[in-house]
Amino acid sequence: MKRSRVNEIIREADAFIRSFGFILPPFAYWSPGEMQARRPEIGGIVDARLGWDITDYGQGRFDSMGLFLFTVRNGREADLGRGGGMVYAEKIMISRRDQLSPMHRHIVKAEDIINRGGATLALKLYHSDSEGAIDKTTEVAVATDGVLRRQGPGEVLRLHPGESVTLMPGNWHAFWGEGGDVLIGEVSTVNNDLTDNIFAEPIGRFAEIEEDEDPLHLLVSDYPRWLG
Repeated sequence: MKRSRVNEIIREADAFIRSFGFILPPFAYWSPGEMQARRPEIGGIVDARLGWDITDYGQGRFDSMGLFLFTVRNGREADLGRGGGMVYAEKIMISRRDQLSPMHRHIVKAEDIINRGGATLALKLYHSDSEGAIDKTTEVAVATDGVLRRQGPGEVLRLHPGESVTLMPGNWHAFWGEGGDVLIGEVSTVNNDLTDNIFAEPIGRFAEIEEDEDPLHLLVSDYPRWLG
């Protein structure tokens, strides 16, 4: 993706998020230079990979396969391992109309996916088989706002604004905005996007950036190069 397109997506996403009354934290608006200058005091942001995250899954067609994310908070895997402390994470995401977030599952993370507003959020769901692969024969049972829902493998679950679904590790899922753009909330256990995403197809989690202009704000994938 070109950096100019990333910058454009950030501006559009911020406006969309604000239209629902959700305001991002102050660090979201720091320039790359300000983040560098404040590096000694922002280890909690950098280490937890809080911030802007825009992906085309390495496929170069963001409008049809991609996702906007902003990680608002993220706990510590060490706390999760010992069973106490900051063991949770939160993201705000945008799925544009017919923009696919491709089929994947998580090894550790359990998550609530919440339609915070906009159009319908459509999710295609499967369970895992004993080897962790997609199980195309077993009924899928998930909790939607605490109510157990059963459906056939590969059927589409539709969430309207205010509705949510709880996905456990091993639940295969792909999702997209149906009928329009959707603001999505995610509340989960500690999130590690470097190791905890298993995709059904051989694709990448992060976009490769072509630097055609200066970054408006750093992406979490920029942190190693810009902030060390």
